[in-house]
This record gives sequence, C-alpha cells and structure tokens, in this order.
Amino acid sequence: MCRLAHPSWQWTMNHEPVKNGGSASLPRILVAGMGNVLRRDDGFGVEVAQRLLAAAVLPPNVTTIEVGTGGISLVQELMVSPGYDVLILLDATEQDGQPGQVYILEAEVPELDTFSEMTRRDFLADMHYAVPSRALILAKALGVLPLRTFIVGCQPDLVNEFAIGLSDPVTKGVEQALTQVKALIHQLNQEES
Repeated sequence: MCRLAHPSWQWTMNHEPVKNGGSASLPRILVAGMGNVLRRDDGFGVEVAQRLLAAAVLPPNVTTIEVGTGGISLVQELMVSPGYDVLILLDATEQDGQPGQVYILEAEVPELDTFSEMTRRDFLADMHYAVPSRALILAKALGVLPLRTFIVGCQPDLVNEFAIGLSDPVTKGVEQALTQVKALIHQLNQEES
C-alpha cells in the first residue's frame, strides 16, 4: 500500500504534456503493479497488472509488469530497460475515501539530497524498498525515474488481515482502474501525436 516515506512526498493532479525529446513517436510507458496479495486489498495493484497482462489490450509502447512487494524490482526494471517516458504505478492507496474508490495521482518525487543526513542514511540502510515511494525516490536518485509518474490507486477496505482475495468494493475498483489505466494511456499517446 502506498505510504509516505518523507514529509515532502506529494501527490498532484498536474497534466502537462509528456516530453519525448521533440519526437512525434509514442511515449514508452511502464505500468507496474505493486502490493501484497497475502494482505487482501493490498493486492490491488498486482491484480490490475495481472488482468492487463492477461487481456493483452495495451498498445505496443506499453510494458506491464507485476513487482509484488519488491519495490527494488521496479527500480531494477527501470535500470535494465532505461528510456521510459512515463511510469504508471498501480497500488492500494490510503486517501481517506470510500473503499474501492479509484484515484489517478501524479507523483512529485523529492530529490534524495534534500533529505537530512540522518534521514538519507536511514533511507539508504533499507534495501528492500517495499514501500512504493521509497522505490521511486531511489529510482530518481539513480537517474532512471521517468519524467512523469502516475499512481492509479484504490482505497483499500481490508489490509490488516492475512488472507488472499480482494474485498467486494476493491474488486469493483479493479474494473474501474482497468478502464482508467487504458484511458490514461490513450490520453498520454494522444498528447504525443
């Protein structure tokens, strides 16, 4: 589930056009599902990614992966396959909304060097990067974070019990998220044309 890693972490709804080096080609988009399927609704991002992969309906400029709880896997993908213009992260997000409510947020990821020395040391000591915001900060520090990062998140209902399966409201949110991810990709592709 998305959690704040630092007080300067922000979510915004900024919709400036994607820059792609002046090229008229479509942006390279990475869609990454995160979450823990053993903690009920925390598996939202994994479920959306798996359904996108199974449906095979996204355009060829889009790569979809599922990273589970391993935010470091996301960073590795960005390092191994550099050049993504956009990252769409799928995850359960606590936004104080109704369970199953879906949000599209654009992340403003802080620079690691803006953290105090103690905070930076603590940050670098944790190499799991299971919290999405930490993985994004590391990717930015390594220079591999795309220029634009969106979070397609869903307000969870059940995350504090160990069991497999999404709650009914979040299951409905998955359907809404699938539609919104496709619409966001279409919008990003149109901005490039």
